[in-house]
Amino acid sequence: MSFSRRTFFQAIAGVGGLSLLRAQVAGPQTPPLTFSRQPLPRSTVAIVKGEQRRQNVQEALAAIDHQIQPALKQKKYVLIKVNNVSTTNQLAASHADTIRGILDYLQPRTKMPVIIAESSAGDTMEGFRNFSYTKIADENRASKVTLLDLNAEARYEMIPLIDYDLHLQPVRLAARLLDPDAFVISAGILKTHNTVVATLSVKNMVLGAPLHFAPKETPHWNDKRKYHTGIRQTHYNMLLTAQKLQPNWGVAVLDGYEGMEGNGPSSGTPVASRIAIASTDFIAADRVGVESMGINPAWPGYLNYCGQLGLGNYDIARIDVIGEKIANVQKKYRMHQDIDRELEWMGEMKDLPPKLG
Repeated sequence: MSFSRRTFFQAIAGVGGLSLLRAQVAGPQTPPLTFSRQPLPRSTVAIVKGEQRRQNVQEALAAIDHQIQPALKQKKYVLIKVNNVSTTNQLAASHADTIRGILDYLQPRTKMPVIIAESSAGDTMEGFRNFSYTKIADENRASKVTLLDLNAEARYEMIPLIDYDLHLQPVRLAARLLDPDAFVISAGILKTHNTVVATLSVKNMVLGAPLHFAPKETPHWNDKRKYHTGIRQTHYNMLLTAQKLQPNWGVAVLDGYEGMEGNGPSSGTPVASRIAIASTDFIAADRVGVESMGINPAWPGYLNYCGQLGLGNYDIARIDVIGEKIANVQKKYRMHQDIDRELEWMGEMKDLPPKLG
């Protein structure tokens, strides 16, 4: 989907101007502004609550098996994109039992190879060792489960983002996440965030896609840093990246067995939510995740943008929740200490450029 500057302002003018656009993100009461002429089909999100992380994940996926199977059968291999924002703190990273739960769901249903992949902000293989992913690969060698450091593979496609000064800058995205032969599973976590309020499945994909230098490579470079270019620019750059990746998304899994509150995504404290969430609509999965964390859904700008652009359903009225009810699993997560600064993306820009023409 694409739109021009003119159609953007026409869309805003047609529904009452910028004041209404600001009202859209001020709270969940008003329906979201969307650029889609036709509403998306309704989305289904499964919530499972229980005392076994692995079983929760397997059951959440099984609950939407009828939606997963048609797409899965058209692919040649499965790619599980884990979240290793830290390679040493288990609370900040996808748990081995989350992966085992995904494999429990997959192995009776497909014989395709499975790749566990990440482009960690640090040394990817160090995280794989610390979090026992290497043990999972060894346990499932006969099932063709392997590990992949996307930074070391160094295959990429390039897209343009904007920098702090709103100039274009190129970013290299891992080609594997764009491979039409791959069924991509996001193994995300319920966590608060130090820039964009919350990090769930979309954030796992978007900031896991940009690459950086492989171990021992010189000179050093890091395209992940190009996303941290300003409180507004970050949300917009995440939208552009999600738009590129979304056609190849398979299913989102959110492990909320033990979420993170406070100073996430790597230095927060645990919350025993004891849930797992799954959906083939990553935006809908994250909306339910945000609700389960007791976060105002208007706060994460990038998710509102993704919903407005039609990358998925962010409108809770268009999401069918099966299994547990949100109200029965919701816990109020404590926000990052910088939450007030994070929310400045919602207000007016204080330093405006001159008006010309």
